Amino acid sequence: MQVSKYQQGLSLVELMVAMVIGLFLTLGVFTMFSMSSGNVTTTSQFNQLQENGRIALALMEPDLSQLGFFGDITGTELIPGGNTQLDAAAPANDCVGAGVNNATLPNTTAAHFRRLWGYQQGDGNSLACLTGVLAGTDVIQIKRLLGPDAGDPPALNTNRYYIGTTANQAVIFTGDQGAPALENGRFWEYQHHVYYLRNDDNGVPSLRRRVLTVNAGMGSSNDEQLVEGVENMQILYGFDNDGDDTADTYMPSQNVTTLMWDNELFQRLVALRVFLLIRSIEPDPGYTNESVYQLGDQTLDPFNDNFRRKVVASTIVLENPVLIRN
Repeated sequence: MQVSKYQQGLSLVELMVAMVIGLFLTLGVFTMFSMSSGNVTTTSQFNQLQENGRIALALMEPDLSQLGFFGDITGTELIPGGNTQLDAAAPANDCVGAGVNNATLPNTTAAHFRRLWGYQQGDGNSLACLTGVLAGTDVIQIKRLLGPDAGDPPALNTNRYYIGTTANQAVIFTGDQGAPALENGRFWEYQHHVYYLRNDDNGVPSLRRRVLTVNAGMGSSNDEQLVEGVENMQILYGFDNDGDDTADTYMPSQNVTTLMWDNELFQRLVALRVFLLIRSIEPDPGYTNESVYQLGDQTLDPFNDNFRRKVVASTIVLENPVLIRN
């Protein structure tokens, strides 16, 4: 048997074929990696949208549902000099809404003290305490007592407002003043909240809440950023026209009249429909958003950008629909 003295190997053609096959295999691996990476980005952003929307509604719903709750005197007009005693001074940097009696504390004007008011930024209404509100988005202002009551004897925070109540009397005071003498009274923390949208320092739209304290009133230092990525908020107000505690008509704030805000003519506000447009925090260069979004009565045309979005909504039935008159 004769053994060849030359080493066997690949010819140039075979080497080129092997390189081409390897190139296709490498290309396939990179394609699969790119698709997998894109799917991870898409899934992550959709999860983020869902979670941010859930958190935003979870923060707003219990607060809005209890608007108008004033302890034992719920459903009765607060009249300073009558059934209401004002031991506390009006806060600095107040958020004063439309109407003749729509500040943090009721005034002596013979008019309904509004526990609820809202507007759309750009419709001619505003709250002077707010800046940078996103155009075309809704702002809602509410006032209520926070439960449970402060106990007996009441445990008071010196930087908070409180209201002591009986069935026919209210005393408004601050925690640093101490609880007044009020026979058979209960004492509750009082809050004035304003929900609105504004861009944060990084340009990301966010749901924010202005709150009330003694030291800062309703000033900018009491501005809480709740959830980032909330780009639009629209609210429809549900009114009961026939006394069955069910909303017969839902309308945007622009259509709510002064009589309706003041619960006159048997038109009681009993529910809210809140619509939020949630936007991803980061853009996805591989995605173009061409969707049309419906938020209540508002239709938003395609953004044609690289941000994913999702609409979340909730109908909030008010626990205290009798804000003033039954």
